[in-house]
Amino acid sequence: MSEELQERVEEERERASLDPEVAARRNAALRQVRQFPDPVLKTRALPVERFDDALRDEVVRMGHLMEDALGIGLAATQVGNLQRLLVYRVEQDSPVNALVNPVIEWSGDELETAEEGCLSLPRVLVEVERPVHVRVRAQDEHGEPLVIEASGLEARVIQHEMDHLDGVLILERTSRDQRKQAMRAMREAEREPERAS
Repeated sequence: MSEELQERVEEERERASLDPEVAARRNAALRQVRQFPDPVLKTRALPVERFDDALRDEVVRMGHLMEDALGIGLAATQVGNLQRLLVYRVEQDSPVNALVNPVIEWSGDELETAEEGCLSLPRVLVEVERPVHVRVRAQDEHGEPLVIEASGLEARVIQHEMDHLDGVLILERTSRDQRKQAMRAMREAEREPERAS
C-alpha cells in the first residue's frame, strides 16, 4: 500500500474506532452500498444524458455516503445507480469532486503496485498495479467539460472508480492468489455474525 494511502486508511480507522457516532454513521452508510456479489457491481453503467437537479442531488447524496462510510471514492453503480458518475476526495479538507461520463484520455507508462480496498468488498485489501499518472476528460454535475490531470493516490482512486463504472472489481485486477485470499476473508466475515449468535 502506498504510504499516502496507508496513512489515510489508518486515520479513518482510528476515527471510527474512537468515536461511536462515526462508527454508527459508517455502518449506516455501508448498508446503502452494494456488496459483492451483487450483480449490479458487474454491470456497465450508461452515459449520463440529463444534467438536472436529480443528478446534482445524487452527487450530494453519494458524497455524503462516501464521507460517512469513510471512503475516498464511490461510483454510482455501488449504490445501484447505473449512470457513469463517480465522486471522490483524497484530501480530508478538500471538496468532493464529481466526474460524469469520465474517459481516460492518457495514462503514463510508469506503473505502481499498491494495496486497494473497496467499500463493496469489506475487509478486502489486494495489490493492484495501475498507471501513476492519468488525464481524464469528464463533465461536472452541471454538464461543464473537465480535464483532470491526476497523479499518485488521486489517479489510483479515479481509475478504481472508473473500473466500477465498467463492472470491474479489484478482484479482477489482482493475482489469482490474492483473489483466493480475498474470497476466503469475505467468507470468514460472513460467518462472524453466526459465531456471535
